[in-house]
Amino acid sequence: MTKIKELTANQTENNKLKYTDALATFFANQADIKPRGRETVSEQDEQGAFVRQPNYFTSPITSEDAENNQYIIYWSPGCNWSNRPVIVRDILGLQDVIKDYQVGHAGETNIYGWGFPEESDFKDPYTGVYFLSQLYKNADSNYKGRSTTPTFANIAEKKAASSDYHRLTNYIEVSFRQFQPIDAPDLYPVKYRKEIDEFNDWLFPHVNNGHYRQAFTNVPEIYDESQADFHAALEKLDKRLATNRFLFGDYITDSDIRAYVSLIKWETDFYVFVGPQIKRISEYKNIWAYIKELYNIPEFKRYTNIPKKPQDAKGWISYLDKISFRDFDDWLASDGSRKALSLDPENIYLRHPKSETIEDYQTPISFSQWNAKEQAVRANWHFELSTDAEINPLKGKLKN
Repeated sequence: MTKIKELTANQTENNKLKYTDALATFFANQADIKPRGRETVSEQDEQGAFVRQPNYFTSPITSEDAENNQYIIYWSPGCNWSNRPVIVRDILGLQDVIKDYQVGHAGETNIYGWGFPEESDFKDPYTGVYFLSQLYKNADSNYKGRSTTPTFANIAEKKAASSDYHRLTNYIEVSFRQFQPIDAPDLYPVKYRKEIDEFNDWLFPHVNNGHYRQAFTNVPEIYDESQADFHAALEKLDKRLATNRFLFGDYITDSDIRAYVSLIKWETDFYVFVGPQIKRISEYKNIWAYIKELYNIPEFKRYTNIPKKPQDAKGWISYLDKISFRDFDDWLASDGSRKALSLDPENIYLRHPKSETIEDYQTPISFSQWNAKEQAVRANWHFELSTDAEINPLKGKLKN
């Protein structure tokens, strides 16, 4: 305690103790936490292309401890990967079963990764740790990678249970079915999981990871190739959405949540920071109308990270230089015209078949190739779909 007082003497900000790097280092030394790895150092291949680390904790998630309310999602508003599971949780009415907590930067430069800067003692109120990486270390003392959001954790065990954002939403949808309202939406219908999984695994390298493939390379040729690939994928999505209200037709599926969180950030954030782009997202007519419809659904809007006024923007200065602050709700207002693409225009969610049992729904979750241990496998972004991405293979098949 004496050391903490020494490190924080005369260091308050708005009557709140300032979380300095010195303080973070003190906590890290106590917990034996090493500095966070840098993506541009440890996650580039020999050619200089960014190849994201595989998710380490990928064991199947069960609902075993759900009745004791022991599960929590650690997420960050600015991380589009981690917006996905909280959107799914809320759509499925699981807020009382799965908690959530917004992590933030530890210290001034975030040298030790995600922490709990909003707490007066800088500790997680649920597990008492100073850093998200401690939950990884508790789960596997040999873990050497970055701690990432989202992290799905067991509070009682103080351990990370899953960092597999490729399949985390699917586990929430499937493994927690018995805790959802009987009429909860079906975001991941059993009959069409193969098509949804395949599309999601295409969406990852071409769209979800499109920002990072451009941002985390210093090789001009790789940047150009990544940018061209990203916009080619957007052209396909724009054509698909010209005749489909949502990616698979009349109803929102798991894939729409994955697409939305990345696309909205491209318009409000990534577009400015990555570098000159071929088009803004708002210049893709059908994608932009699709985003606006999704934004106006409460569960989507709740987890869309858009600064509302300049003093909230903090590090968004270059963004502020290029786009004036506006009423985002007005800017993203939807005119409802996309309803005309649906045969069931007043409903946006598919419902479970009445004859379906919980056991019917809880089939095993597939493995994503993007979790392969071999870097060469994860580097091969030339992922081909059975049906071209601009075509909806489930057109007219999702029905209530």
